[in-house]
Amino acid sequence: MEAILDTHAFLWWLASDAKLSEAARKFIAREENVIYLSAASAWEITTKVRIGKLPGAAEVASDFGACMASQGFSELPISLADGARAGSLAGPNRDPFDRMLIAQAQAHDLPLISIEAVFDDYGIRRLW
Repeated sequence: MEAILDTHAFLWWLASDAKLSEAARKFIAREENVIYLSAASAWEITTKVRIGKLPGAAEVASDFGACMASQGFSELPISLADGARAGSLAGPNRDPFDRMLIAQAQAHDLPLISIEAVFDDYGIRRLW
């Protein structure tokens, strides 16, 4: 099975943080599952490190690709269609990073591993 990993879930996975649900942890750990990380997560982490909102992720931000690869995760690039879909989304969520993850989950028909219940309003499958 395949899924997109939300940014916070990626960071919690790396830190072995108890905030990551047991179901999410088990899904991510299954070697047969393909876990995607969106380019939006690289953008979000590096932006938040730069502005001081996520100082604990500086090492991840310094080489996101290597960090992602070390976990066996796959890159999900952002296409023009993804950008247009994210920009066109109606609904309550105004966070540009979240909107991109929602758009990619819709476009690629992938579940999104996230604690964010607001994602349920967008008709995507959410694993948590």
